[in-house]
Amino acid sequence: MEDADLHALTTKLDLLIQRVEQLKARNRVLLANEQAWREERAHLIEKNEMARHKVESMISRLKALEQDS
Repeated sequence: MEDADLHALTTKLDLLIQRVEQLKARNRVLLANEQAWREERAHLIEKNEMARHKVESMISRLKALEQDS
């Protein structure tokens, strides 16, 4: 293998390694973002459930008041 071919191959390998490292870093960021979105989603679902229970409770109280009248 000639020096020029070896140098070209080394350059390509270096670029490939650099690209792999970039993709790994990007993947870590995406995974962290996904985790944050999942946590936010779980929090919003919990808040939605609490609000639903409150509304159901208010409706029950209103029905009870209506029956008492």
